[in-house]
Amino acid sequence: MIYVCNMQFFSILIILLSILLSSIRQHPDLNDKLMNKLTNSSSPYLKQHADNPVHWQEWGDEALDMARELNKPLIISIGYAACHWCHVMEHESFSDKEVADFMNENFVCIKVDREERPDIDKIYMEAVQLISGSGGWPLNAFALPDGRPFYAGTYYPKERWLVILKHIAELYNNNEQKVIGYAGELTSGINKDQLPAILKNEDTDFTTDDYIGIKDAWLNHVDFKNGGFSGAPKFPLPVAWEFLLQYYYFTDDPEVLEAVKVTLDEMAKGGIYDQIGGGFARYSVDTYWKVPHFEKMLYDNAQLVSLYSHAYQITGSSRYREIVEQTLSFIDRELTSPENGFYSSLNADSEGEEGKHYIFTLDEINSIVDENNSDIIVDYYQLTKDGNWENGNNILLPVSSKIEFATKHKIEPENFMSILQEADKQLLQYREKRERPSIDNKILTAWNSLMIVAYIDSYKAINTDAYLIRAIKNARFIESRIMKENGELMRNYMDGQASIGAFLDDYALFSNACIELYQVTFDKHWLELAEALVNYCIDHFYDNDRGLFFYTSDLSDGLIARKFELSDNVIPSSNSIMANVLLKLGHLYSNDKFKKMSVRMISHQIENIKSSGQWYSNWAILYGNMCYKPTEVVVVGKHAVAVAREMQDDYLPNSLFLGGAEENLPLLKKKYVINETLIYVCKNKVCRLPVDDIPGALIQINQYKNRHL
Repeated sequence: MIYVCNMQFFSILIILLSILLSSIRQHPDLNDKLMNKLTNSSSPYLKQHADNPVHWQEWGDEALDMARELNKPLIISIGYAACHWCHVMEHESFSDKEVADFMNENFVCIKVDREERPDIDKIYMEAVQLISGSGGWPLNAFALPDGRPFYAGTYYPKERWLVILKHIAELYNNNEQKVIGYAGELTSGINKDQLPAILKNEDTDFTTDDYIGIKDAWLNHVDFKNGGFSGAPKFPLPVAWEFLLQYYYFTDDPEVLEAVKVTLDEMAKGGIYDQIGGGFARYSVDTYWKVPHFEKMLYDNAQLVSLYSHAYQITGSSRYREIVEQTLSFIDRELTSPENGFYSSLNADSEGEEGKHYIFTLDEINSIVDENNSDIIVDYYQLTKDGNWENGNNILLPVSSKIEFATKHKIEPENFMSILQEADKQLLQYREKRERPSIDNKILTAWNSLMIVAYIDSYKAINTDAYLIRAIKNARFIESRIMKENGELMRNYMDGQASIGAFLDDYALFSNACIELYQVTFDKHWLELAEALVNYCIDHFYDNDRGLFFYTSDLSDGLIARKFELSDNVIPSSNSIMANVLLKLGHLYSNDKFKKMSVRMISHQIENIKSSGQWYSNWAILYGNMCYKPTEVVVVGKHAVAVAREMQDDYLPNSLFLGGAEENLPLLKKKYVINETLIYVCKNKVCRLPVDDIPGALIQINQYKNRHL
């Protein structure tokens, strides 16, 4: 009898298991939900978390549907591969089984690479800023299953993280309606209209007096002793100094140029610059540019190459040229793919320590550098036995300019240059044997486009043909591998695939890069491509009511908000870039529609430009071009490309170059003369009499420079 009962029980158990297995087969994703799914991600940052015991999901319908089905809140954890504190939290918390078990039991956990998905990052970063007034990475947001956030923060140590997890899980399980209320209020704040009213009067008057008056709001924040803006941490913010260079061009104000020079000089002497390998770190933690946050980002280095190239054109400083050449060597050596794309970043950490790859003890220096020269090098780089940083380690910090140092030590400058060059070579060779910081080898359209412009700017300043070749190769790579036949761009490329639709900054920056390529090659293909990209954005990003472009396409996956990106930061805002692009294309194509769109866009930002300084730098550059009107430089004839290139040795931020051997643009009509190369300098499509010599054309450009027409 007992045997029969056991058999019956066993039969019932088999039936129940069969039903359960059938249920699992009917919902094959049920098993998948209980695992970490980042192994096949397109993001190196996400792949860094593929071995975590946390059941990380990628952002998408599958993860959100899972949260709805299980009625669990979301943890949306956002970071990037070069982020030091992201690695710390990953090691302390996300690799810890106790933490992971609690996260898996109570949440659906989503990992996001902020560089691949800036659209997601912007929304949840706004949430944490609304809650705390500040933000940063790693960013950890808690949200309802539909994605609406109800709490957000940044880095938390393990014990603090556990407390927060338990509190939020308890709140969600016991008082879900209160959580829904929090989410509603926070989402309402995120969706709050960025622009209080549609502009009724868009006939903006751009005055040189207003432009000149911008100076005071800026210089009050400049650190004239250490460079940059006052306070710490210090970010390079290249576009801010680009505006001041433009301001100097129009006004010849020496104080403005001094603000730029002291910044570039002090950065060049600081630990933020890699003295032996080239390239800049993301920012300095102090006010002196001494101690960097050691990650190296492609977007910083691209913009700084452009900035130092422009400063070299103005000042002729050999140090600025050296930094351009050395930084481009770093890009070529460490961040260039075999397919001619550019990788995103270098990690701050190696061997589990921030900056370990870049620092030296005094004993190391003495063992690496030739004995006869070690004292000089130690003095030049301000190295000590106890270290000029921490734990006996030294950051290489040049004490002064090379010529000043050589003069002080009574060494012939040429001799010192030779000693320093050899020592730097020895130090770099030694450093290359260390464990290298990991590379985030995803390729991003927006950041690659900045790099195209950097190579063009350095080509114009230094006249190295290899720089132009590199720019063209990268542009062709984007066009052939990241752009679809219908004109749609993708955001990313890795392992032969582009998987994420592009955002406004990708379109705007690549359009701008194509315009810059046209101006140094007169290959109309690049201009036509820029026009096509802009027209695509008008079709899929443009808001007719506001006259601005959404950051996301109307074809994008729906998020809880669709936003305008307006203020400039470490990268200029996508709307300010697009507004500048529209103005350039408007003049190059004689397209009044594009010009009017650009005017309408900047009309929203006039007061911000006047009052908010560096956070509207790229808009301020556009304002300058609106005030003084771009100068159209038409060069036609057999040698048009060579003549235009030689003219662009000079810093001419308000000039647009067009031409070639064909009359293929409106402003080129009836200007070609057989067997002659002529230069026409024009404003608003009205041209002066042509000249056939570069000095004469530059005189005409200079005469136009300060005139408000």
